[in-house]
Amino acid sequence: MKAEVKRAADVHEVKTSEGTVILEIANDPGDESVSIARARVEPGLTTKWHRVKNTAERYIIVSGAGRVEVEGLAPTSVGAGDVVRIPASALQRITNTGRDDLVFYCVCSPRFRYENYEEE
Repeated sequence: MKAEVKRAADVHEVKTSEGTVILEIANDPGDESVSIARARVEPGLTTKWHRVKNTAERYIIVSGAGRVEVEGLAPTSVGAGDVVRIPASALQRITNTGRDDLVFYCVCSPRFRYENYEEE
């Protein structure tokens, strides 16, 4: 890994088929150990049940209110400042239960790879 600044302004948000908006800020071969993306979930939206094979995730909630469901954990309300730890390959989804966008960072290790993403 080399010293550098990854700027959010240099990448574009992508809307997934379920309506979640993802901004892949740092996900490249320059740092195989981790990737960082910002997710935005609109009010009332629930992401699809999914898992990321061989990849542990952490959600860092920035703003909004939600309910996270992770295999092995009872459904739990989350808000700004909370961190959700998701073991590799665990089934998961999140619901925006608030009136504003639910915004959180997804920190994946090793870095997120699309071929490891599986919808249930």
